[in-house]
Amino acid sequence: MDSTPLIIVLVILIAMSAFFSATETAFSSCNRIRLKNMANGGKKMAKLALKLCENYDTVLSTILVGNNIVNIASTSIATVVFTNHLGDIGVTISTIVMTVVVLIFGEISPKSIAKEKAESFAILSAPVLQVFVWILTPVNFLFKWWKMLLTKVFHLHRNDTFTEEELITIVDEVQSDGVFDQHEGALIRSAIEFNDLDVEDILIPRVDVIAVEKDASMQEVTAMFREHGYSRMPVYEEDIDHIIGIIHEKDFNRSLTDGVSDLSSIIKTATIVTKGMKISKLLRLLQYNKTHLAVVVDEFGGTVGIVTLEDILEELVGEIWDEYDEVVEEFIKNPDGSYSISCNANLDKMLELFHIEQEYDSSTVNGWVMEELGKVPEIGDTFTYRNLSVTVTKAEFRRAIEIQIVVHEPDLPASSETKNKS
Repeated sequence: MDSTPLIIVLVILIAMSAFFSATETAFSSCNRIRLKNMANGGKKMAKLALKLCENYDTVLSTILVGNNIVNIASTSIATVVFTNHLGDIGVTISTIVMTVVVLIFGEISPKSIAKEKAESFAILSAPVLQVFVWILTPVNFLFKWWKMLLTKVFHLHRNDTFTEEELITIVDEVQSDGVFDQHEGALIRSAIEFNDLDVEDILIPRVDVIAVEKDASMQEVTAMFREHGYSRMPVYEEDIDHIIGIIHEKDFNRSLTDGVSDLSSIIKTATIVTKGMKISKLLRLLQYNKTHLAVVVDEFGGTVGIVTLEDILEELVGEIWDEYDEVVEEFIKNPDGSYSISCNANLDKMLELFHIEQEYDSSTVNGWVMEELGKVPEIGDTFTYRNLSVTVTKAEFRRAIEIQIVVHEPDLPASSETKNKS
């Protein structure tokens, strides 16, 4: 018996098996965003591939049904061919040969190739796959209902949302692949984490706020603008807990030219916010109010500090320096291996520097020092935290200004011990 027609059919079936396997890998691995960009660019085949991707359950059902049909058919035909030529032993040889052939040419090779060129193969195979989807529509309909039944019975609910940690991991992986550089990666990570920050995490504390009294003379205000170089300053009445507005240097200089003798005519209404407000919400509020500065108050209405538009933007793009800013290094590594750290620095950044994972209520290093000491810091106060020996080197106005940290081997007790200056 001439087996040539059967062998030709067998080759075709192996080729179809390779097609279904490659298509399955291509559509499961392809980048939908890249396909969408191609589709928006006018590529019709990309539009079809994107449409199939968005209906992946039907596509997968079609591929699996088609692949199983051709594999079973190829195995049956191979058994007939080998039996005709080799007798009963042909069944065993057919099983061995077809297992190797299907694995190499019907599974491993096509899937490996498709994975490397997922989008290209998805676009190329989309028209043929669409035909199979139409042909197997009744079967797909049955499997769709079967899937719905399984979902209800086993309470299967797919979650396609990404957590913030997963997004950051994706950014790290894309950056490591060289898609964008370190600066772009840092900017994207800052944007993802932007909504996690509260106003209290970035505010300028009350003790550092430069403000003018409502009844201050024009000469005093002029001296303050010249000394500090700010473009705007809060104005208070009686004490800094009663901030009544903001004055701008431009308005002040114009009033001097016009011979104005008091500040009341140039005081603008201050935006008042709470320290628990998210900085993303504050950014929108400042944009709406067309102002660059907000006053932060506590639950009793007292002034906690101020926050500026620049402070918010720095959380996205990093430090922004102008001609009048004094560059202050928050973390300095000394020649002896110790660290000099500004107590105005962000506590999370300091803990990250020493690879420590710990949650604290305080947002600044000074707040952490006060928590660990249990009192107002003074120069010379020391304490041990994990493998860090901390010494207060500068302090004023009932707060720490700078600390020195010595890092020891991480075999010290994990508990925090506090030792105050005698």
